[in-house]
Amino acid sequence: MKIKLKNAEIQEYVVKESPSEFPKYTTQIINLANQNSQATRPKNVGQMTELIQEFPGKSFEEWVEWYQERYPNAIDDATEKIISMIENFNEAFPKIDRTMVKAWVKDLVLVKTFVGLRFQEAILRKLSEIKGCDYRLSEPHEESQGIDGFVGDEAYSIKPSTYDSMQYLSESIEVKMVIYEKRKDGIVFEISED
Repeated sequence: MKIKLKNAEIQEYVVKESPSEFPKYTTQIINLANQNSQATRPKNVGQMTELIQEFPGKSFEEWVEWYQERYPNAIDDATEKIISMIENFNEAFPKIDRTMVKAWVKDLVLVKTFVGLRFQEAILRKLSEIKGCDYRLSEPHEESQGIDGFVGDEAYSIKPSTYDSMQYLSESIEVKMVIYEKRKDGIVFEISED
């Protein structure tokens, strides 16, 4: 027999009080402000998974007292950081109009998608700048051999770090491998030393 406990029920069972009620959308905004301000990161409020394991008590009331002895200002400090970020949001909200939202959607759907799918060309171009020669993307018959492009006369296969590329490449084709990792601010790549 499967039994499901909802979060609200769990809270009522272990904290012995009903969950707080928040108006629609407010928790999403508070959560976004928290993420941007990093108010509840471990450096500010402690490493919760470790703290709850260290906690010697049983009741919610004991937990509150025990935590607040160790982090007496954490709740207030986190609250201030989040409120400050919400004030920043309040300044930004009036600036958001249909034109800005449309520009954002176009940037996401058109620009970022295109750029995100064109890592191979960007990597080849960067390599060509470093080596001081031309580059080109591969032709369909070269792609079928695992070649994504050329810098000068050198063939390259360009794959994300999460991709086990060796199983897809013909063993008879000798190409340099470029493994890239997508980061928040761009990509990092390295070339095999073959």
